Amino acid sequence: MGAVVLVLTALEDVTADRVIEALNERGATVVRVDPGDAGSTLGFGFRFGRGGSAWGGRLRTASREVDVAAVTAVYCRRPTPYAARFGHLPMQAREFAIAEARHGLGGVLHSLRRALYVNHPAAVARADFKPAQLQRFAALGLRVPATLITNDVMQARKFTAEHERVVYKSFRGLPEGEDGCAGAIWTQRIETDALDDSVSVTAHLFQAEIPKSGDVRVTVVGRRVFAQRIATPNGALDWRRGDWGRLVHTPVVVPEAVRAALYGYLASFGLVFGCFDFALTGEGTDPEDWWAIECNPNGQWGWLPDAPAIGAAFADILSGEEAEDRDGGK
Repeated sequence: MGAVVLVLTALEDVTADRVIEALNERGATVVRVDPGDAGSTLGFGFRFGRGGSAWGGRLRTASREVDVAAVTAVYCRRPTPYAARFGHLPMQAREFAIAEARHGLGGVLHSLRRALYVNHPAAVARADFKPAQLQRFAALGLRVPATLITNDVMQARKFTAEHERVVYKSFRGLPEGEDGCAGAIWTQRIETDALDDSVSVTAHLFQAEIPKSGDVRVTVVGRRVFAQRIATPNGALDWRRGDWGRLVHTPVVVPEAVRAALYGYLASFGLVFGCFDFALTGEGTDPEDWWAIECNPNGQWGWLPDAPAIGAAFADILSGEEAEDRDGGK
């Protein structure tokens, strides 16, 4: 039997679409499922026991059906939260239904013994904390900016006084507001006199600003590395702010020492894939020019110029046909 790939994501997901298209070209059997659809459009019945050591049983959507015992790979993208499915229920019933779906349906889908996960949700959860990321980068020999995490205004003021320039970064994006819209807080410079007692409300991340010559997004899928230098037309501090259509992308070669560190980083967290952000100083040819900023273990890459090649790399991994380092390091 060939590859049977379970794709866990929402209905509208152009990034997953790219991977599914590439998987279809390889003749893989693809079953796309949004666990948040549990109910009339998504049914399941899983069995365990009678001498077996793995879960089996059927997972059924409106158009496809699969025995989970036959699944060889799972691509965990961005499924709809269970909360959306049960939002119409009273609070206690809603919270109960969410927990039962997460631990029951989600528990089986995250425990398929034959399957390769890209990435497993537990691995993503472990790797999703920036303090752990920075510590791991440093342990692997990558350069990281001087960093302070605090809710103490005096420590924050002292840190800004110690460094020529300091930036503030949020750990996460803004959650949905009452209007249902989420948001983002961009990286921004902080002056000492702007800090007041409101710092004590929660945790804040301050970093010494790197006098960068550019930014690089490095997407690693298995042993394949795709790197794009990103420039903004106005030299913005945070390239994510503004019109992404005006960003200038240039392929860049990742130094071998940095590549090795990225492989080690993914392996240490049990990840197959990750999107890394770096600040560059100098020309970027020397590993010392590369400053590790963060890694998103479920990052976006569909907007990048090399997205077709990245999608193909995902398909190679998920279908068991990975070709190592065909990109030549770019």
